[in-house]
Amino acid sequence: MKSVSETFPFRRWLGSCKVYADRRVLSLLFFGFASGLPLALTFGTLSVWLREVGVNKTTIGLFALAGAPYTLKFLWAPLVDRMPIPYLTRWLGRRRGWTLLTQLLLMATIAGLGATNPVARPGLTALFALLVGFWSATQDIVIDAYRVEILEERQYGAGAATIVLGYRIGMLVSGAGALYLATYVGWFASYGIMAAFMIVGVITVLLNPEPDVRQSRESVERERRIAAYLETRPHLKGKRGEVLAWVYGAVLSPFAEFMRRRGWVVILLFILLYKFGDALAGVMSGPFYVELGFTKNEIASVSKVFGMGATIMGAIIGGIIVDRLGILKSLFVCGILQMFSNLMFAVLAIVGNDVKMLAVAIAVENLSGGMGTAAFVAYLSSLCNVAYTATQYALLSSFMAFGRTVLSSSGGWLADQMDWVSFFVLTTVAALPGLLLLVGMIRHFAVPTNGEAVTAGAADSSSKLKATDNSQR
Repeated sequence: MKSVSETFPFRRWLGSCKVYADRRVLSLLFFGFASGLPLALTFGTLSVWLREVGVNKTTIGLFALAGAPYTLKFLWAPLVDRMPIPYLTRWLGRRRGWTLLTQLLLMATIAGLGATNPVARPGLTALFALLVGFWSATQDIVIDAYRVEILEERQYGAGAATIVLGYRIGMLVSGAGALYLATYVGWFASYGIMAAFMIVGVITVLLNPEPDVRQSRESVERERRIAAYLETRPHLKGKRGEVLAWVYGAVLSPFAEFMRRRGWVVILLFILLYKFGDALAGVMSGPFYVELGFTKNEIASVSKVFGMGATIMGAIIGGIIVDRLGILKSLFVCGILQMFSNLMFAVLAIVGNDVKMLAVAIAVENLSGGMGTAAFVAYLSSLCNVAYTATQYALLSSFMAFGRTVLSSSGGWLADQMDWVSFFVLTTVAALPGLLLLVGMIRHFAVPTNGEAVTAGAADSSSKLKATDNSQR
């Protein structure tokens, strides 16, 4: 006789939805908002501004390099992971102190970006865009670590979906909101108001607790060995020894731990390429809409507001799929949908200026993109050893950002060399390498899932692998 859950499988899916009601998961909605708000101001919104004032597409594509800090943030992540900030760390704790600092600096640099003139002084505009990217990337280091540390392993999927939802809402405000405002009050006032919206992140920091500091047995043993090594060498004692011990524990250990895992090079390549097709198309979406003749209000209403609804639905569905199917299956299913969604923009290029077709293309792309991002963020979280959360997550997300920024910066040049239909077909093909790597990973070696990290020779680590695919349940 079949059980109730087998007869009514929707009840199991309903049970999966309850994880979103946890206070820790809900708080990530607001952290995600603060994380997502700056991104559109240096990418989508900025590209519309640049195109409107006559900047050529190749230059607009190069402005994607303002996102380079997202790629390089692993370089200063060890400082964020371990270095205290005077007064703020004592008052708020390690994670919240750093978050508050970055948010205050983001307010200043976003306002500064809006005060520049991209035609008269494009170099200054690029500098402020880079500064916004730097402090935004630093804020992401802290928020990503906070998310991994505050949640239980079973909540990673829901946590990823919730922070993606908040992230998208933040991008909506700085995307559609900024475009609406720019239409009526100009770009300077629009960016100034966006800077003020960062107060949401400040309030969230003040209202939420500092996560407990957890260390795996392996990390404790690793740092004990370096302390013993320095103790036996008198010339390395004192301040020199303290510095060497700090560098080893904060900088070398996180990378050494990760590189002991089986297939770590393949994992990094997969992270680099999984969303490359999406990123290549996304960097030129603003100029594409402008060239088709859509107004700023139409772009804001359909691409941003309507699109956010599809993204919200996709993120929620993605979180549930991760909980029910496991991360690997979710990555594959969502990756296929994500890849083919780019073809909808090729169809839009053929149809031309048609708001209904724009809405269809945006709905398909944002729904699949939201699902894919939720699964992907959960996967990155699962790879982190909680002893080195900020540094390892920064390393992993930096590889993801490399595809979104440096590799995708060629999108403007490609769009100049071909028509829009060919360009979006090419972005669809660009998604294949990541999916092929995923298939190879599934076949040849186990990949950590559900918030667990596997380290060769570290079976007692607090991040030991637990398979979550339904076939193993």
